[in-house]
Amino acid sequence: MSKRVLVVDDAVFMRHMVKSILTDLGHEVVGEAGDGEEACRMYEELNPDMVTMDLVMPNMGGLEALKKIRQRHPDAKIVVISALDQRQPLMDALKHGAADYVVKPFEKDRVIEAISRVMAH
Repeated sequence: MSKRVLVVDDAVFMRHMVKSILTDLGHEVVGEAGDGEEACRMYEELNPDMVTMDLVMPNMGGLEALKKIRQRHPDAKIVVISALDQRQPLMDALKHGAADYVVKPFEKDRVIEAISRVMAH
């Protein structure tokens, strides 16, 4: 079943890669955001079924955006896709409600696995 997804990353090429994977899976990318502030605003406007969220972005980082979105929408499904090698920011994201995470550079299959698992619940 097709789901509506908001893709959040400050790198346009990364948003394009994630969008391509999502559309190949039959999902609809309803919005793209380049930072956490934009992500929070667009989540309210679009009410997507899922969000893919980078952690390191200008203005407002992904962890802060994740906390804000989950505070207002406790059932929000957010998959973190981030280049961070450090475990702590990823653990913090999971602690604050991220459904799964994918480390960049990613294998397409890992993104498909994470998205499919989160969408199934």
